[in-house]
Amino acid sequence: MTAAALKQPDAAAATQTTGQTGARLLVSSLEAMGVDVLFGYPGGAIMPVYDALTGSSLRHILVRHEQGAAFAADAYARSSGKVGVCMATSGPGATNLITGIANAMMDSVPMVCITGNVATGLMGTDSFQEIDILGCTLPIVKHSWIVRDAADIPSVVAEAFRVAKEGRPGPVLIDLPKDIQFAEVAQPFAAPIFNDPVEAADHAAIREAEAAIRAAERPVLYVGGGVKIAGAVDELRAFFERTGIPAVATLNALGTIPTGAHGFLGMIGMHGTRAANEAVQESDLLVVLGARFDDRATGKLAEFAPHARIVHYDIDPAEISKLREATVAVVGDLKTTVAATDPGPLAIDPWIMRCMARAQRHAARYDAPGEGVYAPALLKELSERAGDDFVAACDVGQHQMWAAQHCRFSRPEAHLTSGGLGAMGFGLPAGLGAKLARPDAQVVTIAGDGGFMMNIQELATLRRYGINLKIVLLDNASLGLVRQWQSLFFNENYSEIDLSDNPDFVAVSQAFGVEAFRVERRDEVSDGIARLLAAPGPCLMHVVIDPQENVWPLVPPGKSNAEMMEGAQ
Repeated sequence: MTAAALKQPDAAAATQTTGQTGARLLVSSLEAMGVDVLFGYPGGAIMPVYDALTGSSLRHILVRHEQGAAFAADAYARSSGKVGVCMATSGPGATNLITGIANAMMDSVPMVCITGNVATGLMGTDSFQEIDILGCTLPIVKHSWIVRDAADIPSVVAEAFRVAKEGRPGPVLIDLPKDIQFAEVAQPFAAPIFNDPVEAADHAAIREAEAAIRAAERPVLYVGGGVKIAGAVDELRAFFERTGIPAVATLNALGTIPTGAHGFLGMIGMHGTRAANEAVQESDLLVVLGARFDDRATGKLAEFAPHARIVHYDIDPAEISKLREATVAVVGDLKTTVAATDPGPLAIDPWIMRCMARAQRHAARYDAPGEGVYAPALLKELSERAGDDFVAACDVGQHQMWAAQHCRFSRPEAHLTSGGLGAMGFGLPAGLGAKLARPDAQVVTIAGDGGFMMNIQELATLRRYGINLKIVLLDNASLGLVRQWQSLFFNENYSEIDLSDNPDFVAVSQAFGVEAFRVERRDEVSDGIARLLAAPGPCLMHVVIDPQENVWPLVPPGKSNAEMMEGAQ
């Protein structure tokens, strides 16, 4: 950070709060940072902060498990563009946040996590509910602080929000010992005022990128989640439209280019479309935008896009040439660098026609035989009927891949998923957080029976706050993706995937006070979707699907993306 980026306010701007406690300083500091919603669960070591919440402008959402707080804060950040905030007590409360913190780190989501801790004099004594949460989370946060002087709280909070948002975003941790929360402060240090510097684009690198693009005969745009994070969606779409270069997207970039846009070939990778994977394999230039060559996207890395040169745009220099050597590296804010790139007219019409013909030839079909519910067709119809207000908060499993393949997304905020970590249990609390961030959107949690059980307690949170979340629960009475892999790669040894003793999800939902109904046949789907979307409050549609249904296509583990399996195989 440059000196120009940090300006200390004058004395008149300093906070005048004689006798204020550390807990109240924390609350007022969060208010000063523009926080309006935070998610948490109280306990002994964070009790002073909860006491200070009374009368504040902050809306606290009491979840029923701390993991739910972290996932909800994550989705709130993804949906709102703000920093998500979650809070828990020491010990088990803090450790229950860890999966959610790791999820935010893997998907580059800005989040401030606040934990209480035992008093400083008890630290290191194995005190009741003491845990070294800083040590536990060191690999999965951008930065962490343990506050040892209550006067530091305003500056620590301001710094935490800056670090969470700047560059490649991610989670940070503030740990507050209980005695620091109680401590009275005559004159706290004033929170610094940060001015985010806008770095100039590397025009020499951009000119190199333009030359490489002009020279290509078979270019492909490889769009990653960094485009959305950078707020560069408009710039990317303008670049895509003026160049006509066919585009593919990673799981976390779906919606960056509208699903139905001409030239968009779909998702790349293990469960990507044949059109997307084959175009990348045949390309002679990949223009990589905010992507990190994740193994689920590339398949066998040594055989990924074997004929392609790489032009890599990213804000994080550590990602450049980490897994695939870049021919041209353009490091910087994507919003700036993409807007500054204009290679001029390209002579690639034959390549575009070839890619689009393949996309049409391999387009998904929805005429599966039988009377049972075909999940891909249901999800396609759901997203189309929900329209441009549709937001899918996906859990992890087969349903997640079906949603990515078959739902229609008009913008990246419409698709929320646990991409890098693949954390089951994400869907319900994520839907809750997304709906609070965007109350006018038609937010739908798409979950499987396995993942739904992991945070089912958050139905109580929906009911308490009247959060109008819709839930599509696809129930195949098994751990579907694990079963599919056991079928294909483990000689049909179906070890510990049977969930046929699931509870009656309709009855469970109704017991929580949430409307619910069941759909079992294909001819019930359209009416079921209409009922779900029209429900005045939270509602669950329990959909029974075939336990033997698989996700296709599939790139087997350790294989090239050119070696895609279809259902017939």
